Amino acid sequence: MSVTSTPENSSRPIAAQIESADQARLVAQDLAERFAAGAAARDLDRRLPFAEIDALSASGLLAISVPASFGGADLAPSVITDVIAILAASDPNIAQIPHSHFVYLNLLRLAAPEELARKQFESVLAGGRVANAQSERGGATIADISTTLTTVGTGRFRIDGEKFYATGSLYADTLAILARHPGDDELAAGEYIAFIPADTPGVAVVDDWDALGQRTTGSGTVELTGAEVAIGDLVERATAVSRPTGYGVFAQLLHVAIDVGIARGALAAAVEFVGTRSRPWFEAGVSRAVDDELLVQRFGELGVELVTAEATLDAAARAVDRATGFGGTPDDTVQAVAEASLAVAAAKVVADRVANSITAAVFEVSGTRSAAAGTGLDRFWRNARTHTLHDPVRWKVQHIGRHVLRGENPPIHGVI
Repeated sequence: MSVTSTPENSSRPIAAQIESADQARLVAQDLAERFAAGAAARDLDRRLPFAEIDALSASGLLAISVPASFGGADLAPSVITDVIAILAASDPNIAQIPHSHFVYLNLLRLAAPEELARKQFESVLAGGRVANAQSERGGATIADISTTLTTVGTGRFRIDGEKFYATGSLYADTLAILARHPGDDELAAGEYIAFIPADTPGVAVVDDWDALGQRTTGSGTVELTGAEVAIGDLVERATAVSRPTGYGVFAQLLHVAIDVGIARGALAAAVEFVGTRSRPWFEAGVSRAVDDELLVQRFGELGVELVTAEATLDAAARAVDRATGFGGTPDDTVQAVAEASLAVAAAKVVADRVANSITAAVFEVSGTRSAAAGTGLDRFWRNARTHTLHDPVRWKVQHIGRHVLRGENPPIHGVI
């Protein structure tokens, strides 16, 4: 395993460099086992996982998508999907934190000037972390962005606004901020992603996330008051989202991986609880809960649900690989991206249903004592219920239905 040096003045361990898909999965599994040990306590106390995220950085997993031309392993979307699902089964908070990190590394790959891409990729190879500052609370829809870029000099701009749902921002070295410029001689009108250090003057990251689940993702507020950015640190968003690049479908794929991981972790927790703590129902006539044939039947049904979700996730991941050129350039990129979008949409619908179903069934199969506060089993349902609200699956079903019935391809944007 090769290593890269950390930035000057960094107190973090030197980041390892992962070189293969198999190595990435093994490292993820090792970290997942370590993270699982304290996941319930972190959730109960809302103890932010700074040490765990530093370990994730040091492992090299956050750099596995860096292109080979910039010194990275350039691993496929399907591998990143596996890594996220493995981590989510142990602690879905930790798995969601690097979601936008990987999404914005993809934006750099697709649309950034080479100098900016090189700067950010080198930082990530050394253990640096990127987080989003994209969504806002005040607009009529999530597509309404009021954060402004204002020209203040030649090649210089100030950013003003307030972001929410800024997942991972508490742990980030770099923030990827979505802002709108009205257009002038310096910059064309449009939406831009500004890559700026999280400690830039005028940036305040506020820990005010108080959701039902995913409590330690750091998805609070980012306040921007005159934070300055150079033109070389801007990426025009339309370059990635207005053509069939696979940008949106990759982001959606990782959301599916989180939900499937939650379902996997919940079922494993139920198996452990029933095997060690549950009592059989007296009518079953057995001495162990695991020998109750009605419980066996129910666990079989839940196992089928999980296998279904995992299979659709795997199929979607392979479709995204094909659409984004991993394994060869597709003959028809437009069609390949459309097929990947539909595959991911189907996987998202299945994962939404399965994650919420299995995490609720944990209590059904485990018995009354599973509802005690100290068991920590409620975190699976709260995490699934919260994360699956990210974007509505009813619109996924609409796009699938339009394709099945009328042969229409889904739209090209960042959430399909």
